[in-house]
Amino acid sequence: MQVSAIKGRSGLGKRLFSNNGTCFAPGHENLSDPSPEYIRNIGIIAHIDAGKTTTTERMLYYSGHTKSLGNVDAGSTVTDFLPAEQERGITIQSAAITFHWPAQTQVKGQKFTVNLIDTPGHADFTFEVLRSLRVLDGAVCILDGVAGVEAQTEKVWYQARAYGVPAIFFVNKLDRDGAAFGKTIRDIASKLRVRPAVCQIPWFENGNGPLQGVIDIIHLRALKWARNSDSKTIETLSLLELESHERILVEEAKRARKALIDLLSEHDESMVEAFIECEDYMAIAPERILASIRHCLLGLGSSFAPVLAGASLRNIGVQPVLDAITSLLPSPGETPDPQFRAGSTSGGLRDLVQGKIPLEPRARTEGTGISRNKKTSGSLAKMEKFEACALAFKVVYDRHRGVLVYVRVYHGSLRRNSVIFNTNLQVPERVPRTVRMYASDAVEVPSIQAGEIGVIPGLKYARTGDTLISYSGINPKNGPPEPLDELQLRPIDVPPPVFFASIEPFNQAEEKQTDELLKILLREDPSLQLSTNEDSGQKWLSGMGELHLEIAADRLIKDLRARATMGQIEIGYRECPTAPGPTQTSIYERQVAGKFGKAGCESTITLLEEGEADEVDSLLQEGNAIAVTIRTQVVEGDHSDIPLPGGLSPVQVRHALCNGALAALARGPAFTYQVHNARVRLMFDPSKHFFGNDTTLQALTSAARKATQAAMKASHEAGPFAMAEPVMNAIINVDDETLGAVLKDLTSSRDGQVISYQDEDIITGSGVPGTREDVIAIDLKKVYAPPDPFQTPSLANFDTKQISDNRARTITARVPLRAMVGYLKHLRSLTAGRGSFVMSFDRFQKMPSHTQKSVVKRLQGL
Repeated sequence: MQVSAIKGRSGLGKRLFSNNGTCFAPGHENLSDPSPEYIRNIGIIAHIDAGKTTTTERMLYYSGHTKSLGNVDAGSTVTDFLPAEQERGITIQSAAITFHWPAQTQVKGQKFTVNLIDTPGHADFTFEVLRSLRVLDGAVCILDGVAGVEAQTEKVWYQARAYGVPAIFFVNKLDRDGAAFGKTIRDIASKLRVRPAVCQIPWFENGNGPLQGVIDIIHLRALKWARNSDSKTIETLSLLELESHERILVEEAKRARKALIDLLSEHDESMVEAFIECEDYMAIAPERILASIRHCLLGLGSSFAPVLAGASLRNIGVQPVLDAITSLLPSPGETPDPQFRAGSTSGGLRDLVQGKIPLEPRARTEGTGISRNKKTSGSLAKMEKFEACALAFKVVYDRHRGVLVYVRVYHGSLRRNSVIFNTNLQVPERVPRTVRMYASDAVEVPSIQAGEIGVIPGLKYARTGDTLISYSGINPKNGPPEPLDELQLRPIDVPPPVFFASIEPFNQAEEKQTDELLKILLREDPSLQLSTNEDSGQKWLSGMGELHLEIAADRLIKDLRARATMGQIEIGYRECPTAPGPTQTSIYERQVAGKFGKAGCESTITLLEEGEADEVDSLLQEGNAIAVTIRTQVVEGDHSDIPLPGGLSPVQVRHALCNGALAALARGPAFTYQVHNARVRLMFDPSKHFFGNDTTLQALTSAARKATQAAMKASHEAGPFAMAEPVMNAIINVDDETLGAVLKDLTSSRDGQVISYQDEDIITGSGVPGTREDVIAIDLKKVYAPPDPFQTPSLANFDTKQISDNRARTITARVPLRAMVGYLKHLRSLTAGRGSFVMSFDRFQKMPSHTQKSVVKRLQGL
């Protein structure tokens, strides 16, 4: 990691960190329109209280973006700007900010544009992390040097792995008593199943004193930060200078260099060649090591990661992290090709733009004006007019600026005053402005280029997960030609809510305003859901956890100023069919606002078994599968290329029918809970269900809703609907002394199913979907980890068989959510305050009959 000299001794002296290990590429500086290879879209991910926001503040300060260091406790940070964040001292919503590295005062040349997203660490705000990871190219995973890899760290790491996001580790808080860098390295290998490439080791004064700097293993030098300063200047010493008074540390640095070269040689032949050329671990050029680390990081993905050390609060080690971001993490063009689906075509977006994937329009029958033989040449002509493609990943309502839609552009550029088409909602919108966000501040820019993250203010319809495209030379009302009008990027998965609370306006006059503000809240956070009791009219707000709902209520009442109150937080149950019912046919016939509507539909409902859903289903949502069949004059089936009477397109009919079925499934026939694990089959036969101009899309939606409600009632009569409860994946950290008591409590008192319990350094498959099952275990004896201060010799020569009896244990279990309400307080009483846990939603599971009876009695107040 290269530095530019200010003055020094032995040619090294005091330096300012500037860039990576290579020289700057020639080129003019253009901060408003950076070249894609100089863009880094990265996120900060970690367990709560690991130091994410503190590290972000230091990055902004050293990059020159801020003039003073913000403090989380004082509520003066740039990224935690919401009142609730400042009040609670935690990150609640992900904050995006753009800065440049190196700082303009440090070095001349091309600067990197870093689009950074600071994410929450609390488990209740998992969706904020998910939608950020969806658009990121790389990440910095921050670890607490005292606690090591914590439960939420595991969760966000495996989420990053699922999205293929490479990351670097920064072991933070090494200035605190009990900090153990070596133990944290072993945690990374054992708990996260990552091959840690140790690029730095901590430098403690006299071996076990205060942290004063780090040893750079790549460049074989010591970096020392001055105490009680802003640490913009860094003293750099060679290992030769250091050896006279830190001999043991220098020897450890040489062992670390050897371990790093050996690890890289296992995965990169160029490193083997570099070693053969000189046959000296210490003589290999830093530039070749950096290139090899980057090759392994981008090639092996999340199974390999470089590890850095420091203490953000003491301003130690942050500048090398910035250098690692720009030199090791990928640019937008080096990431996997974003996947898309357009009708029956799917593949990589870059391949589509380059003409490697031909797009064929949906064929039409004679008389429709569209030829059946329109082949690749037509699709290539369309791609020339394909100006931009972006994904909306976050929507925020600002009291002064209105609605702000955060987008990641994957192709072309989004320009202000251009027209974009929302392929999810099938609506066009105009881009009034394009801006770049600096946390709560906005700077207007002419356009948002491919690879960049930006904001479009004022969009009326765009939601999280919507695909936005720009296509030149068309009527905005008609949208782009088919099948580009259906092109959608990989969506953002929204976890189902498991808690709910009632929302009560102060009076009837405030109800309309409260409804409008609730729409804003739900558009901001799709992991919140709103339902209404048709009998009482009471509104229920559902969320991911108790804190999630408390924050949502604060946002609604304090920030959006709704005149309403929130009731007691409850668990969100579901109900599911147990027996198939006969097919129900319904004809909707009604006059609304002077306009008559009439349409028909057939519906059948059965139980959806686990793993039963297939590609035939038009829609999979909230654990239900909805299959739509359109009977035509030619053949029965799902044929989107066959015209329907009245000018209705099959796509429109399918959407309308699915929306009607979803509306019906929102309220079950037995307990009025949302229906889960149901397979709904809808049939639309124009010969029976089409009534000329009276059959509108609204009428079709109402007909599908009416038919599905009738099908649910028939199924309930055939076999009563059963209650289903949310079951959580719980990862519980305890010590060996209290392991037995915690296990007994889980299985006997909480109806839990223990999947595994193991030593913190001995990892086996957890059995939990989406975690460690498909990841290859790492031989910990081959993992290099430097000794920690006060570490015993047995742990320095790490052997999994030589572990003391009372060590940390990790329990993985599936437990009903009803048994986990208030569990943290009980766990702390069982473990003398040392236990901790994190949980995430796993599935909805049918209740045993005796449990259902007791839950129903409690809910009825009996």
